[in-house]
Amino acid sequence: MLLAVPVHAQTAASPPANNEDVVIADASRVDQHDVVVTANRVEQSTREVGQAVTVLTRDDIDRRQTVVLTDLLQTTPGVTVTRNGGVGGLTGLSIRGAESTQTLVVIDGIRVNDPSTPGGQFDFANLLSSSVERVEVLRGPNSVPWGSQAIGGVVNIITQRPAAFEARAQAEGGSYGTAFASAGVSGTSGRFSGALNGGYLRTDGVSAAASGTERDGYRQEGGSARLGVDIAPGIGIDLAAYYAHSRVQTDGFAPTPPYGPADDPSYQKTQEVYGYAGVHANLADGRANNRVAFTIADINRDNYPAPGAAQSFLGRGRTERYEYQGDFKPLGAVRLVLGAERENSRLFTASPGPYGSTARAKTGISSGYGEAIVKPVDALTLTGGVRYDRHDRFGGHFTFGGDGALALGSGTTLRASYGEGFKAPTLFQLYGDYGSQGLRPEQARNFDGGVEQTLLGGAIRASATYFNRHTRDQIDFRSCYGSTDAICTNRPYGVYDNIARTTAEGVELALAVRPVAGFTVQGEYSYINALNRSPGANYGHELARRPRQTVSLSADYRFPFGLQLGGTVLVVGDSFDNAANTVRLDGYELTSLRAEYPLGKRFAIYGRVENLFDEKYQTAAGYGTLGRAAYGGVRLKLR
Repeated sequence: MLLAVPVHAQTAASPPANNEDVVIADASRVDQHDVVVTANRVEQSTREVGQAVTVLTRDDIDRRQTVVLTDLLQTTPGVTVTRNGGVGGLTGLSIRGAESTQTLVVIDGIRVNDPSTPGGQFDFANLLSSSVERVEVLRGPNSVPWGSQAIGGVVNIITQRPAAFEARAQAEGGSYGTAFASAGVSGTSGRFSGALNGGYLRTDGVSAAASGTERDGYRQEGGSARLGVDIAPGIGIDLAAYYAHSRVQTDGFAPTPPYGPADDPSYQKTQEVYGYAGVHANLADGRANNRVAFTIADINRDNYPAPGAAQSFLGRGRTERYEYQGDFKPLGAVRLVLGAERENSRLFTASPGPYGSTARAKTGISSGYGEAIVKPVDALTLTGGVRYDRHDRFGGHFTFGGDGALALGSGTTLRASYGEGFKAPTLFQLYGDYGSQGLRPEQARNFDGGVEQTLLGGAIRASATYFNRHTRDQIDFRSCYGSTDAICTNRPYGVYDNIARTTAEGVELALAVRPVAGFTVQGEYSYINALNRSPGANYGHELARRPRQTVSLSADYRFPFGLQLGGTVLVVGDSFDNAANTVRLDGYELTSLRAEYPLGKRFAIYGRVENLFDEKYQTAAGYGTLGRAAYGGVRLKLR
């Protein structure tokens, strides 16, 4: 059997009321405990979990001095990040070689993918670390609990949750005219608990166009809030809100060959508003846990050709969801997870001017799912599930998944999983200028498996995972030039169609070592062979912007007197920028160094140097990247 990588919790805590708040860690982490809340969205022992998940905690964010969250995410197994220019440029995240549009993103239980974009992609450019308490990355298709878009995987962001009193703040500055500040506080009082966070970032940046000379800056202010109210023992109300307002200067394209990115004064404003309102009822001493919730995600994008000019484009995307989830334990060896959901999404886009266009559309999808978790013997856990989705346009679709975990002696755990994923056609693909209302959902199936071994009481932890994914009916743009097919009728320029097939196969390795107290070393290696299997000229080519090999290595040491030193090396292999594999993106190596020194129990000063050797590289052809940069700041923590 193929065997999957296990997952481990950072803390053994009672299950959160909002079941999207999973608490999972990757096998590469040294400090592990015994309880996880898995991608099945219920609390489980680590011995019962059969899927590949990585967790990044607030401690990881602070230790690595992360501001832009993708800088940390790109050092996790199976993840590839591309960005058009400097900080704030359009940023996509691919998991195991899937499309960036096939990554589902969740913030505090709210699906935040933008329905007004062509592929329903979430722009990671505006995801800063200010409010984040932890991030979980689920690798591989898993649409049974998550639904549409979970083909590559799921990135689940959890902001600071209400807890005992804690306050933190930081401020830093550095290269490229950068200034960053954030603050947060949480606490409880009687039946009430709450958390409030805010942050601000500004930077002059670099030219988005690699050939440009003028800097393209970025600015964001935002925050998050969470409130819990206990009505009765086991029954309570949960509220959450997230807000971000961003402005980034962008570059256009040259009007003459080679038509690449070029300097211009254009810019974009983006406003993101997300909300969660739910009620939980944990009854029968935790054997019957229920949650009912309403979530909303509202994203507004406005593009301007120059300061003071009228809008050149606007996009409005909104998603509303109604959810129920139940977690029942009728028998000691049997656990049932049931859920029902309704999602309504809509878009409005407009390009003013004599040659502009306007699009307005909406659709919905109703879903139900069930999972059974069974332990025939203490060492073996089997999980299986099924989901049914009924889309207002393309009709019904079933999704299946299952996994098994076998915990042996001597610190060895073997795991195997099978998962299916699907992605409903986006509103743009259905109703846009090039849309087709006959589209089917994209579908994927994935096998993965692995082994984990711990030694010396957890001082050494090693894991290996093999995965294999096939995707079919992938939606892509189809040229109608010279075509007589029915789908091209009255579509002289082209149309979206289910014409693409892809495969991805690879290996993920992780090793974490703690040779002495205060010293940790973590390494990750990913090999991803993602290929185009669509009939035609590009058959067998590598998928664009998918490097086959990625390696990261981090080491941190804390001296007895408090000084902490660390460094990270990220090595990314060669890739291609286009489907024809004619434009090569050379591989690159990025090295960063960091230091932090405590001033008493509450304050610390810190600093870092990024891209130490001033590497010249591109993650997207024609777009600039940051060179060597240095930053320093101060951090406050109260508990």
